[in-house]
Amino acid sequence: MTQAVAPKRRRFFLAALSGAGVLALGSRTCAAAIFPFIPDHYTFSQAQVQEAVQRKFPLQRTASQIFDVTLADPLVGLAPDRNRITVRLNARLATPFMPEPVTGVFTLSSQLAYDAPSHSVILLSPTVDDSQLTGDAAQYNQQISAAGAALAAQFLDRYPIYTFKPEQLQFAGVTYEPGTITVLTNGIRVQIVEK
Repeated sequence: MTQAVAPKRRRFFLAALSGAGVLALGSRTCAAAIFPFIPDHYTFSQAQVQEAVQRKFPLQRTASQIFDVTLADPLVGLAPDRNRITVRLNARLATPFMPEPVTGVFTLSSQLAYDAPSHSVILLSPTVDDSQLTGDAAQYNQQISAAGAALAAQFLDRYPIYTFKPEQLQFAGVTYEPGTITVLTNGIRVQIVEK
């Protein structure tokens, strides 16, 4: 009789363990739904980046001590194939060496990085990819492009395009921070990892 009872106890014990495993799994799923944990990434849109960059323009500066440069009307684009963002700017340049001001378009691109002290995603090391100038400026194209690149680097380098709120990077006493930043076709995805 003891032998017949022992297999029943084992089966009951195994069934109880299996049920407890399912219950534990179910409670974890429930807990995740009831207590939403910090997401593993944030994605912000091209429109949000456009709005952030737009706040800095129009810009009027003197570059290389001879060019009066006005940059305006930024248009932000995404270049996921290069993991960069682009900014197209209308430009107006005047110099004593040309009788009339020159207008044109600069297209810059920039990589993105996370700046921990400000909790921001920033533009990093923007470069001029293309410049198209109108008028009699062909002979000055190289100098004008160099002036535009210097101005863009000074003005947009380390410029914040998205700042995280403290509650986006903390949960239940644990601090998180942005990791890998990926430019997508419809926005910018920032991985969130435990600090």
